Amino acid sequence: MLNYTFRRVLVAIPTLLILIAVSFFLMRAAPGGPFTSERTLPAQVLANINAKYGLDQPLYMQLWNYITDIVLHFDFGPSFKYKDRTVNEIIAQGFPITFKYGGISFIVATLVGGTLGIVAAIRQNTIIDYFAVGISIGAQVLPNFVMAPLLVWLFTLTLHWLPGGGWEGGAWRNLIMPVIALSTSYMASIARITRSSMLEVLNSNYIRTARAKGLPERVVILRHALKPALIPLISYLSLAFVGMITGSLIIDAIFSTGGIGKSFVNSAFNRDYSVMMGLTILVGGLTILFALVADLLYALVDPKIRY
Repeated sequence: MLNYTFRRVLVAIPTLLILIAVSFFLMRAAPGGPFTSERTLPAQVLANINAKYGLDQPLYMQLWNYITDIVLHFDFGPSFKYKDRTVNEIIAQGFPITFKYGGISFIVATLVGGTLGIVAAIRQNTIIDYFAVGISIGAQVLPNFVMAPLLVWLFTLTLHWLPGGGWEGGAWRNLIMPVIALSTSYMASIARITRSSMLEVLNSNYIRTARAKGLPERVVILRHALKPALIPLISYLSLAFVGMITGSLIIDAIFSTGGIGKSFVNSAFNRDYSVMMGLTILVGGLTILFALVADLLYALVDPKIRY
């Protein structure tokens, strides 16, 4: 297992470095820069600003300095647009918010979606199966940019039960609608994947053998069917987790949570290279990390994968 983990880590490190390099050069390849605007700055002023932020150096030197600061000091540099604020401060302010409602959304989506998928597979072609599939399809066709306004209209403007926005330190009343809006579409995908995987496993020969031996259905499901059925789901959950804990522009914009989703889009519009790079590396690093976690979970679920 240690050998397997070490090999996966060796693959993850160069992958992250390649991500940083490609993102760096793509951002610099776009026309304009962080200090270009409709009102053109004097050439000397622009040269002084570029020199202050190191933008006058060759690209390979800028990339080397950037990677060195990250590796040695975990410093993503200053923001080019927000005075007296660093990228680390922007991430430190917004990421805990998105991590909180994203983490809760992940738990809700996994528990509800997984349960619906398992029950639908066990009770195939019954009213329970049709009900579970119907809920999944309904959630799938209502993405968060549709679900969020509907929730505000229902629970805030019509019923007056919940606040329509704000964070207030993550109070439960402010969490309910963002969690519902973010988790529903993921929940539908989890239910669909779990149902199809469980049906495939339940129709396999070794499950028929276990039932023929007279094992109770509960033992057949929990001990023999559930673990192999989780393998396809693990792949999706690793990416879904990253998607939920890094937040959503729609959730941040509609519910005014103050998460990093809006910061990412604002940095793109403002050509704030350092903030864009910091958030890109955050999302990419988390994606690589949880892909590694998924690989390790594969090895735990199915020891054959280690070889």
